Amino acid sequence: MKKLCKSSTDKKLSGVCGGIAKYFGVDSTLIRLIWVVITLMGGAGIIAYIICAVIMPEEPKNPDYTDMRDNDSGHAN
Repeated sequence: MKKLCKSSTDKKLSGVCGGIAKYFGVDSTLIRLIWVVITLMGGAGIIAYIICAVIMPEEPKNPDYTDMRDNDSGHAN
């Protein structure tokens, strides 16, 4: 199951654009360009970025990470 998280490797500020790009399977540069255009069209991009940076979880450090919600028993193995 795909999970939207901030990227820990593909980041310029906090990893929001890198995480969104990874989630949708596109290049992070494209996401960054879209974000800049949205920001220049009225400033909503800055507020949206700050909200995403605060709300989006960090990418798990463990590559074998499984979300506890995926486990039927509710306990990690």
